[in-house]
Amino acid sequence: MKSNKRKLAIVWGIIVLIFTAASSWYTIKFNEARFIVPMDLSTYSFRLQDLPMIVSGVFLTIYILCLAVLLVRASIIQRRTANTKNTSRKANPRLGFLGLLGFLGFLGFLTYSKDKTIFPFVFFIFFGFFGFFFEGKMSNTFMDERYKENKMQAYSIANRIALTIIFIATLILGQGKLVGNMEYTFIAYIIVISLAIALDLFLSEFLLYRYDHDDLVDGSED
Repeated sequence: MKSNKRKLAIVWGIIVLIFTAASSWYTIKFNEARFIVPMDLSTYSFRLQDLPMIVSGVFLTIYILCLAVLLVRASIIQRRTANTKNTSRKANPRLGFLGLLGFLGFLGFLTYSKDKTIFPFVFFIFFGFFGFFFEGKMSNTFMDERYKENKMQAYSIANRIALTIIFIATLILGQGKLVGNMEYTFIAYIIVISLAIALDLFLSEFLLYRYDHDDLVDGSED
């Protein structure tokens, strides 16, 4: 992502954040915290006081989508550049802090107990973003035959472990109700799948980092 686009994204992020914080304060203070506390949308009726939260929610959604598109485009460009230069793509190790978003998955237990919302469990996938830390450590690494073999082996092992977890979970949870409750079974399956994907993302980068550095240590000893 170019410097001017990065600065523009940060500026808009700050604006959206301030607007969201202000609208949240307004609805807590003057509108019974609607759209912040769980609501039964089946009986929802529009109020003019709801407008700040609705607008801020729309802006926040649009910003997140635009940011995701920019990140995907930047990732694709970096991969193409890396393939041309025969070096691994450049990544900031601090992106690994995005893995902390995985803890938002625990909000699912709270939202499910209040209004049966299970979507937050999907956030467990973000634990896989801890792998950005190791990818950042491998930025601009020359992709020789040794590196390519290590990458293939790391990704193969990570994929095999994740698929094994998903396969076992499908066999076990597919037998019937967990603790006599189909909802619990479905929630458990979502959690397992999300964590398996996160493990695949993290483990592929971690193993590549370990293999590469183990080879360097072995080479230095020789």
